[in-house]
Amino acid sequence: MALVSEIRSTTPFEGQKPGTSGLRKKVKEFMEKHYTENFVQCILDSLGDKLEGSTLVVGGDGRYFSKQAINIIIRIAAANKVAKLIIGQIGILSTPAVSSLIRNHKVLGGIVLTASHNPGGIHNDFGIKYNCENGGPAPTQFTDDVYERTKTIKEYRICPELDCEFHEVGTQTFQVDGRQFVVEVIDSTVDYVNLMKDIFDFGKLRSLIQGTETREPFNVLMDSMNGVTGVYVRKIFLEELHSGQDSCRRIIPLDNFGEIHPDPNLTYAKELVDKVKENQKIQLGAAFDGDGDRNMIIGQNAFFVTPSDSLAVIANNLNCIPYFEKNGVCGFARSMPTGAAVDRVAAALNKEMFIVPTGWKFFGNLMDAGRLSLCGEESFGTGSDHIREKDGIWAVLAWLSIVEHKKMSVEEILQEHWKLYGRNYFTRYDYEECESDGANKMVEHLEKLLEDGSLIKKEFVVDGKKFVVKAADNFSYTDPIDKSFTKNQGIRIIFEDDSRLIFRLSGTGSSGATIRLYADSYERENVTGDAQTMLKPIISVALQVSKLEEFTGRKEPTVIT
Repeated sequence: MALVSEIRSTTPFEGQKPGTSGLRKKVKEFMEKHYTENFVQCILDSLGDKLEGSTLVVGGDGRYFSKQAINIIIRIAAANKVAKLIIGQIGILSTPAVSSLIRNHKVLGGIVLTASHNPGGIHNDFGIKYNCENGGPAPTQFTDDVYERTKTIKEYRICPELDCEFHEVGTQTFQVDGRQFVVEVIDSTVDYVNLMKDIFDFGKLRSLIQGTETREPFNVLMDSMNGVTGVYVRKIFLEELHSGQDSCRRIIPLDNFGEIHPDPNLTYAKELVDKVKENQKIQLGAAFDGDGDRNMIIGQNAFFVTPSDSLAVIANNLNCIPYFEKNGVCGFARSMPTGAAVDRVAAALNKEMFIVPTGWKFFGNLMDAGRLSLCGEESFGTGSDHIREKDGIWAVLAWLSIVEHKKMSVEEILQEHWKLYGRNYFTRYDYEECESDGANKMVEHLEKLLEDGSLIKKEFVVDGKKFVVKAADNFSYTDPIDKSFTKNQGIRIIFEDDSRLIFRLSGTGSSGATIRLYADSYERENVTGDAQTMLKPIISVALQVSKLEEFTGRKEPTVIT
């Protein structure tokens, strides 16, 4: 059957500005007539002449509205002369899997349907982001172009009669406007699982988990939080590593994530924490977010590994992973708010160290230039140059490789690391869905303090501990590869003892404003204290300087990590 596309008139919607990882809004906004169509058309228009005859990957975390959005993308892509779409079965693809597919198939890019760690369901969040040719999130220049187009769009192209099923693996071919249009539906897991097998020694990991004649089995508990990683956890841990049915929980992806918040931290992954505390036989627990790029690691008795420490430990033990033994190690990088633990590893190993703005896209240029092997963000994201996204399952397999090699527990590995390098006590306070007006006023207040220089040399004394401000700025970054400049990335207050306070407004929420407050304090000798207790004085300084409660009315954060 020959199909014909048509042009439909439309008008712009306000606020279709992509954040650090695409456009995130409430589901009901995406369901408005023309809303999703407008944004998808603007993405395709921003690709310019490269679009015609191209191949794109499409998939996501399976949250509510994903199937409807995929149908829209299929029809608009066909009408815009895309030659082929590669779609995960029933629309399921983790964000790391999308990156891997783009790179392995050498296609133009991919459209990822996710709001990451944000809640799902008809009353919650949906998101669309574009990943470019290297498999990473589109750079700021691209997303800015998309946004400008959303403000002036007048029409979009669509093939309304094109009906394409994507529930079964297979290839379907259509004739659209006299051209061939192909949709290939693939097993969501094969490409990614094969990549993990190339990176890690699955034989050693299997022996670790199952045990040997001289070693007891190593018990794990993986919590996919009803998100997309469930299909990958099933394939890797149950089928490949034979970890046993009791080792995995909440592995069936649900479009509302079972009415939970799929954010792998101590607050929202409390069920995992409680189960690991209850069962002393579990030696490593891990939780993943909705789209599979974030992870939380805990050891026996729910011993918590901060993402900053996780990055540093992996950096210090890359020799445990065959991929790095084969390919070597270039530099390390972290987002600016992330604790500085990995900086000390880089210095000790004589590796380049980069500090970049928040957002995984800032790591891509460094990786493509061969200057970066491992990177991470304090927001529970860790990854390497095997793809151009953070990768939750990869991080867990990296930790298991370290455990297998060192024959130590998670807590013992951290204790050894702190004795060697000292400890960066680190915490993040999230004040979610604040009134935007109050949050902006708080930032304006802090910016005035930067402008008049009144913070420099100012002293604060809390519980007998003195803090003297050494420097303060609004972080900016010049990309060493393409020389692009990014400013206003977070207000930093740095003290003479190298403790730090950082204030940012997050770009990952769908409504209101999320204020993130970060505190980082280095201790060379006292490395075994309780983090929240150790950081209490500097948090007090943070609230005093920012007047956060005065501007927002918030007495307590929503989440502490």
